[in-house]
Amino acid sequence: MSSQSARTAFTSTERRKRRHPRYRSEFPVTLTLLAEEEHRRLDGHCRDLSVAGIGILVASELNLGEVVSLAFSLQAQPWNVRAVLRYRRGYHYGLEFLSLSDQQSAELMAHLSGLERADSD
Repeated sequence: MSSQSARTAFTSTERRKRRHPRYRSEFPVTLTLLAEEEHRRLDGHCRDLSVAGIGILVASELNLGEVVSLAFSLQAQPWNVRAVLRYRRGYHYGLEFLSLSDQQSAELMAHLSGLERADSD
């Protein structure tokens, strides 16, 4: 079997199942790397969002397992949360929120209810 036909045989149902649906979302995000003696600020852009994390584009090299602080606005409310880098593909990074307050979780779920699914295809 050629590599082309092997790729075509790989269907979306065979892909890794996600724990939480992703929703299309676009807004600026500021990352602060919590490095040893210095904090490094980077500008990024949200591509998708879920109840457990965020997918962002950042033009920088980050390492899996790094803990960052994220700052962004959601429904005109400023958010500051910590997250850990769980996934990387090029400059697209997947971060898992480390802890959200009950209020933040409720606000996030309300925000997501009005968005289009990003992982439905």
